[in-house]
Amino acid sequence: MTPPLLSLYLFLSARAGPLARLLLKRRARRGKEDPARMGERLGIASAPRPEGRLLWFHAASVGESLSILELVIRIRAARPDLQFLVTTGTVTSAALMARRLPPGAVHQYAPVDIVPGLRAFLAHWRPDLAIWIESEIWPAAIIETNRARVPLLLVNARMSERSARGWRRAPRMIGRLLGLFSAIYAQDKASARNLTALGAREVKVTGTLKEGSAPLPHDDAERQRMAALFDGRPLWVAASTHEGEEEIVAEAHRAVRRQNPRAILILVPRHPQRGAEIAAALRGAGWQVAVRSAGEAPDHDTQIYLADTLGELGLWYRLSSVSFVGGSLVAVGGHNPFEPAALGSAIIHGPHVENFDDGFARLRAVEAAIAVEDAASLADAVCRALAPAEAARMASAAWDLFSAGAAVTDRVVAELRPYLPAPLP
Repeated sequence: MTPPLLSLYLFLSARAGPLARLLLKRRARRGKEDPARMGERLGIASAPRPEGRLLWFHAASVGESLSILELVIRIRAARPDLQFLVTTGTVTSAALMARRLPPGAVHQYAPVDIVPGLRAFLAHWRPDLAIWIESEIWPAAIIETNRARVPLLLVNARMSERSARGWRRAPRMIGRLLGLFSAIYAQDKASARNLTALGAREVKVTGTLKEGSAPLPHDDAERQRMAALFDGRPLWVAASTHEGEEEIVAEAHRAVRRQNPRAILILVPRHPQRGAEIAAALRGAGWQVAVRSAGEAPDHDTQIYLADTLGELGLWYRLSSVSFVGGSLVAVGGHNPFEPAALGSAIIHGPHVENFDDGFARLRAVEAAIAVEDAASLADAVCRALAPAEAARMASAAWDLFSAGAAVTDRVVAELRPYLPAPLP
């Protein structure tokens, strides 16, 4: 029997089409949706279904979609007969997937959680297996996928204590939804405990795919060009920063420059469309700023280089010996620390790292990462880590830990193998 709260949700979802269209149009006006592909968000496919067995991977945003790339590549190498559909929910993740997906894999925007759109989506794509990433618990999508007789797996699953507390208010609903997954593979023991307590049937801890993913790519010719422009000056990067964080980072950089007058901060906002607003605020505060999206190159007067472009973190992590991982000085939950760890960078983070709590804790345990609280402690940590010997020691410890995590993808591929559909005759 369907729990009453779930029945109510599905009843409303079946009638939410007009509201969904209105909300999507508002998001498009704010640059958060792609107007040319709005139909995909309503379940209307913009590409034909490829022939053969089809695996459907769903990841919410940039971080999650990056974490599955290596998984898709490995499965495709082992089973060239399989076709791949990857869905994501953000404009930035769509742009990234357009550049990084292997040949033959199709990207679509994920349909919003309304019943008619989901039925249209499933009727067109007819996936043979659905593999969802991290914390994608969308009630209508789970129910409709199950009704279409598509096996569901939850991989790299994450369930924070905060999310678990919220779901405990609807125990029958979450228990029913989690029970429809054939298997769940959790990032860590805490997530596994929370998922099991909420009603998941079979949960295994495999580790985080973000730890085992391939290093971020870069253009080596551009790396050499930028290294020449920076001319040996001390560099540190503030990566994936959010609103309210840039001011703290800039204040820290002022203190860093008192000890290292030639130091440059490479500031990489999580949302590049905020670049003009951030540049204006920094210049208003008296900083000499060069903006990458405007084609401005750093020179001897540049104090902050604003890298407001998408998909270039691999370049900045390779150039900088010290990396502050953003989303951690404000209550966002932090971003992936294994990306700088894979590229030889010392790591600094704020107190809000719930999204990667286990990863940051292990990095701190081997003294590869430093936790800070505010601008003053951030400046102190940057100055310490900029010392060549300390930067090399921290980077080496981070790399060793990242290398140990490379087996995660192998482990997940092995777990998925029994669920892959049999080849067509």
